[in-house]
Amino acid sequence: MRPPVRVFSPSLVTLAVTSLLAFSTHVVAEPASDKPVVEQIVDIQTQLAKGPYKGFRANHAKGILATGTFTPSPTAANLSKAAHLQQTVTPVTVRFSNATGVPAIPDAETNANPRGIAIRFALPDESYTDIVSISVNAFPVTTPEEFLGLLSAIAATTPDSPKPTPIEQFLGSHPNALKFVQIPKPAPVSYTTLSYFGVNAFQFTNAKGESRFGRYRITPVSGEQAMSQADLSKAKPNYLSEELTARLANGEAKFRIAVQLAEPGDVIDDATAVWPDDRPQVELGILTLNAVVADSAAVEKTLAFNPLILTDGIAPSKDPILLARPAAYAVSVGRRFSN
Repeated sequence: MRPPVRVFSPSLVTLAVTSLLAFSTHVVAEPASDKPVVEQIVDIQTQLAKGPYKGFRANHAKGILATGTFTPSPTAANLSKAAHLQQTVTPVTVRFSNATGVPAIPDAETNANPRGIAIRFALPDESYTDIVSISVNAFPVTTPEEFLGLLSAIAATTPDSPKPTPIEQFLGSHPNALKFVQIPKPAPVSYTTLSYFGVNAFQFTNAKGESRFGRYRITPVSGEQAMSQADLSKAKPNYLSEELTARLANGEAKFRIAVQLAEPGDVIDDATAVWPDDRPQVELGILTLNAVVADSAAVEKTLAFNPLILTDGIAPSKDPILLARPAAYAVSVGRRFSN
């Protein structure tokens, strides 16, 4: 069953610092702006990608859509009263994507990491709710202002910049951003052989009124698989979308969606604060993909995903990065259709 396509909600913006570093040698930074921070962020994302590109997102521009279903686990309702976590099968639309705002970036390029996943659940009352995640369990900065500072430092760095360069200065004074850049980001065999992480926390509340904060973890049921360097050197520019199309034409792909729960003392409003792996996880259910959308390239341009499109039983934390996303996405969506 293919879920209905809904348009014009804000879109996914999660940015790979390593991806942007590759473009910094070709960019000249613009003067400081009086625009809102979120608009300046979209400006620099577009600048770094040598855009704008009409009809495409400012970041994670290259992607592909698939459809399927979500089947909740028996434990899901204990965590949240959200409609899609009760005992019913929910249709889903999923978008996989590459980092950067370059629509034609080759899938094998290092700059295409981290990958993104956006999941839209079509709820029984004809509303919907979204999850957006990336393939790295971290984010480089804590606030939109720091994010703008990071992008500005990248844009200001040129081949002849004196040492330390602007980006070196930023990374030297922001250890979490440096840590993010240094995290290994291997190219996957498939979009469906990657794990994805929600870097922002949400509050989950069940029918008894009990609440816990947690972050999403989305893992492939068949296990993770990365490309060897030998295979990567021979990979086609669109190997991930071609692989996904072939895979789903011959069968299904499944992910396990879980929530990693915060323990007392864990920071819940900072996307750079990674919780220990020993924190308990609650399985929400199984995401099953069974088809690529036939007209994916056209349909995905009309879709926009937003982690703050929520339903009763799930609420946002006070994470500044999370709360700023809808405004930034709205700017990106508006430009997508006007440029």
